[in-house]
Amino acid sequence: MAHDRNYVQTAEQYQVSYQQARNYIVKYEAGGVEALRDNRGKRKHPDEMSELEKLRAEVKILKAEKARAEMEASFLKKLEEIERRRG
Repeated sequence: MAHDRNYVQTAEQYQVSYQQARNYIVKYEAGGVEALRDNRGKRKHPDEMSELEKLRAEVKILKAEKARAEMEASFLKKLEEIERRRG
């Protein structure tokens, strides 16, 4: 394997196929983090959006932030519970 890359181990670690691990590494080496971005689908520049589209996009972002905060709080609560049991 070129450059001592272990695609099998990487694929197992990140639970992806061998080919997907290899593709990610090749893309990253060719173009850095930007090459890994998913650019599929329609994306409008904020200047091209109507007021309603801007509001919908903002609601979607806020819902995602709320879900992330809830997951983080749940994780921290579980972590504290585990630490209390050990302590």
